[in-house]
Amino acid sequence: MAPTALVDSYPPVSHDFNAGDLTPIQSKKLPSAAPLSPNAGAEMDAVSDAVDTINAYLGEHPDAPRPKNVEEAEDDSWKTSGSKFDAEKDKDQFRNYEDAMDSVKNFYAEQHARQTVEYNIAMREKYLGKDREVNARMTIWEAIDKLDELVDESDPDTSLTQSQHLLQTAEAMRRDGKPDWMQLTGLLHDLGKLLVFFGAKGQWDVVGDTFVVGAAFAPENVYPSTFEQNPDSVDPQYNTELGMYERGCGLEKVMLSWGHDEYMYHILKSQSTIPKAGLDMVRYHSFYPWHRGGAYRQFHKADGSDEDALQATLAFNAYDLYSKSDEPPQMEELRDYYSALIDKYVPGVIEW
Repeated sequence: MAPTALVDSYPPVSHDFNAGDLTPIQSKKLPSAAPLSPNAGAEMDAVSDAVDTINAYLGEHPDAPRPKNVEEAEDDSWKTSGSKFDAEKDKDQFRNYEDAMDSVKNFYAEQHARQTVEYNIAMREKYLGKDREVNARMTIWEAIDKLDELVDESDPDTSLTQSQHLLQTAEAMRRDGKPDWMQLTGLLHDLGKLLVFFGAKGQWDVVGDTFVVGAAFAPENVYPSTFEQNPDSVDPQYNTELGMYERGCGLEKVMLSWGHDEYMYHILKSQSTIPKAGLDMVRYHSFYPWHRGGAYRQFHKADGSDEDALQATLAFNAYDLYSKSDEPPQMEELRDYYSALIDKYVPGVIEW
């Protein structure tokens, strides 16, 4: 059976746009990306952990929900009750911030230079388009087991496997009484890292903070000066406040830099019944210039849907950043519980 398209157009903007018209300015021709090394999984995991270290050190958005002492009964209390599991946790226990920044400087320089409009359209056509090739057919548990092949034994912060981190995130939400779909979102949010097995070019198109492509690169991004090496930064189609988009078009119609978040968001959007708030958590949890820095508000829709997405992302953020520890969850004890959630929201075999 031929795969169906996971997105409708490239890029998903509100006005006519022809991918064939893309002619990025050639004054900044980039060398070819180095191929992934045999240790690509461990290297990606190390970069991803360093990125998390930086974001944990910088803290949450000032409007992030904080723990409360009373239980809230309303259905949307998950938005406002904050995270309780980390209320007494020392959020500075991770690696030294400056060391982490230094370790990812070259990573961000490459990511910021290579994530162009042209590249992002090509990746959406390759992985999400109607003529895409299915990379694998796996259940969620099979995908989690596959992701466990990405292990970084040199990481001093944690000896956790990928699945253990995902379970820690989900279990922290479960202890705080978050809804079952949010717990499942915690379990699934990083599965897009499977891209490293599906032809990713490097670390730079799998992990790292995400940002808008097709408009001016916001100064709220980490290492903003490195965007000067991106050809789009001198292309008048893309280097203005709105770029190729319309004010108020909505973040749903804006391309974010390609990586595991965007990939997994579209997989779940087309093949699960997870509520929109959960999908927003997956798509935007690495979109730090937006949910922490306050950038890109010019694209928010007037109907408040993007503000709702922001609140959902802030409710999720602490669980992603601060749930790591060296106390691994017991996979076999938890499998039945999460299998029931998977069967409820993402049953059967998924086309990756």
